[in-house]
Amino acid sequence: MNFLTAEWRKLAMANFEVDPQLLKPFVPAKTELDFWNNTCYVSLVGFMFLNTKLKGIKIPFHVNFEEVNLRFYVKYNDNGNWKRGVVFIKEIVPRPAITFVANTIYREKYETMKMAHKWKSEEERLDVSYQWKCKGIWQKMEVSAVNTPRELVAGSEAEFITEHYWGYSKPNSLTSFEYEVSHPRWEIYDVKSFDLDVDFGLVYGEIFGFLNQATPKSVLLAEGSEIAVKNKRKL
Repeated sequence: MNFLTAEWRKLAMANFEVDPQLLKPFVPAKTELDFWNNTCYVSLVGFMFLNTKLKGIKIPFHVNFEEVNLRFYVKYNDNGNWKRGVVFIKEIVPRPAITFVANTIYREKYETMKMAHKWKSEEERLDVSYQWKCKGIWQKMEVSAVNTPRELVAGSEAEFITEHYWGYSKPNSLTSFEYEVSHPRWEIYDVKSFDLDVDFGLVYGEIFGFLNQATPKSVLLAEGSEIAVKNKRKL
């Protein structure tokens, strides 16, 4: 049985180019940084968890909720088969029970904060916004897009950012945990404009404070789909 099933919907992604050396301390053992066109990315990602079930059971008040995370990209050579995955710097959710389960079982880096979201769908325009309150200050990411999803282009940056089916975490310097996230290939919307009002140093630590002045290399909006998170294994 899957550990968790849900829908991930309306994934807003702001993608920044960073110096690979910045991420080296966060890279789990046995994995290595993954690049697209020699570019190392970190992504700020906001989306909705919908219809969430833990081992097939809906937990009251933990079915539909927001998540915002900061993540980067790695790959792992599994007996000659390269697996492309993500590592999370921090994942923010509004429910403390989710934080407890994820941090305890998957050794992730969840934090609980007050959150909100807003979706507005018109005939030709789709507006998606996610907010979270860190140390008393509201943070926000908003994206406006053409309200017609399209298929990913093979070999594109958008494909690289969205097509990752493995998660890796770093409980210590010698150990890694791996888990599979299964979902169909996502469609994306063409982004027209975006607004980020985020204090990265406040939310993610001073090491990421330089992103306050950085311009994203790209901003994406993916429709998402049903997903399933498998049980973890130790590498």
